[in-house]
Amino acid sequence: MENEINTDLQTALDSFKAQDYQKAAEAFLKVLEQDKNNPNILNNIGLCYSKLAKDDLAADYFIKALSNNPKSVQTYINLADVYFRNKNIVDAINLLENGVTLMPQEIALKHYLSRFYLEDCRYDLAMDQLNEILDIDEENLDAYWDLGNLHFELGDYDSAVQNYENVLEKITDNAVLYYQTAIAYEAGDNIDKAISNHLKAISCNENFHPSYKKLGILFMARNDNESAIEYFQDYLNFDLPIEEKKNIEDLINRISK
Repeated sequence: MENEINTDLQTALDSFKAQDYQKAAEAFLKVLEQDKNNPNILNNIGLCYSKLAKDDLAADYFIKALSNNPKSVQTYINLADVYFRNKNIVDAINLLENGVTLMPQEIALKHYLSRFYLEDCRYDLAMDQLNEILDIDEENLDAYWDLGNLHFELGDYDSAVQNYENVLEKITDNAVLYYQTAIAYEAGDNIDKAISNHLKAISCNENFHPSYKKLGILFMARNDNESAIEYFQDYLNFDLPIEEKKNIEDLINRISK
């Protein structure tokens, strides 16, 4: 019997890895016949059905998994994903709130909950969760990044910059990070810092074309048309939509006079 279970389990795992989720589900169900309350197997069956877009079945198995192991962080996340895919935001939030109440130190659940709060425009609650994450792990860069984005959306550009800069203290080779920080500085009317961060974005990735356009605009705002034209021309070297290319060419002609 044990050999049969091991064979079915290996078949299930191999099939899941090969993305044959129907075969994986059938094999996991055979294992479940011999171990009816195994939360890991129940969770895995739920994952198979989720991959097959059989969300009602997926939810049923995730719920059964949680009834047998209410401290399975990954199962909370899996079930929340199913709820989200079906636009059941409130159910997802209620589920994750229960998980966070049961496991208040689990950062992954808090982070997931914060993102669902954001999706539901519960900004204060999202901020509370992110700050609680930082109370547990003051080096959590994902929390700083999400806080930066949240403050940016709320128009608190100084706080957004502060959180982005906390990320940049640890990650110094990511063009997107520098770009978003530059956007926040620009929104807060700090043009010099915005330019500096766009230049850093290009230094990280010379093909990061959005910063070339932004640099052209920012130098033009400082009446430095020569530098503006330089970066606009660099921007034109990229594969741009025809209308965008024409707009930039027209802009160059206008400020060249």
